[in-house]
Amino acid sequence: RGGRSRPLRRPLMVDELHSSEESAWSGDDVEKIVLETLDGYLKELPYQEEMVPHWINYICEMVMSKLNSQKKPFKYVVTCMIMQRNGAGIHSATSCYWDAGNDGVLTYVWPREKSKDVTNKSMWCIVTVFGLEF
Repeated sequence: RGGRSRPLRRPLMVDELHSSEESAWSGDDVEKIVLETLDGYLKELPYQEEMVPHWINYICEMVMSKLNSQKKPFKYVVTCMIMQRNGAGIHSATSCYWDAGNDGVLTYVWPREKSKDVTNKSMWCIVTVFGLEF
């Protein structure tokens, strides 16, 4: 009809499959980046309310920079929240409508409650990373 032909789909080659795996969302890689950033920056610091805005900006920028350096085909959104450990409660939730096969989200609560390392007893930090494939 109309003289148009549909292009034939060729099978994926082994190199292309390997490449798609390398460019896929990896929650483990993202978690490692977040953990390294938080441990490297906040581990020894006592909570200081006046410094929190600077800390959250730095953490978001560092995580974003490390994610972008991976050269994966994602747009990222990074959020960071720091709260003094004083017994107050906090509740947080995320909701996403996206392609669950290609996009991803990771929420990391720092420090881990059952960490075997010495943990920061003065603050909590929650970092959320959204990765949307383009």
